[in-house]
Amino acid sequence: MTTDVFTPEQRSAVMRRVKGRDTGPELAVRRILRAAGIGYRLGGAGLPGRPDLVMKGRRTLLFVHGCFWHGHDCPRGARKPKANAGYWSAKIARNRDRDEAARSALQSAGWRVVTVWECGMKAPDFGDRLVTAVRDQAAAVSIPASSSD
Repeated sequence: MTTDVFTPEQRSAVMRRVKGRDTGPELAVRRILRAAGIGYRLGGAGLPGRPDLVMKGRRTLLFVHGCFWHGHDCPRGARKPKANAGYWSAKIARNRDRDEAARSALQSAGWRVVTVWECGMKAPDFGDRLVTAVRDQAAAVSIPASSSD
């Protein structure tokens, strides 16, 4: 028995519309950085993991991760699909492994890596924490949902 509410053709159409760049969360992050006067370049082609934003002068890279797609440990990221569960579990595990390998390679090359999680963007102080994280000097930063995390 399938739990999907769409036919296979409808599901395929929905999945085709999932974007890999210029997503809502990515555009929001870009607006915040621009408003703070922080410059960046898009798409880190040639860099491990292809970061979403590159700040060469700061030696800082920024990834904007969707909680489901990258297996975050929040309620949305912990959701397990019922349809085709084996495929999705394996895919998300591969994404997490790839993300960790990219982070390690980038840090070894001297880059600071900032990871923005989709759930963290809902916090009222997200913009301030993002700007602080980008300007900070830590080697790796993950912006949690709230400052109490």
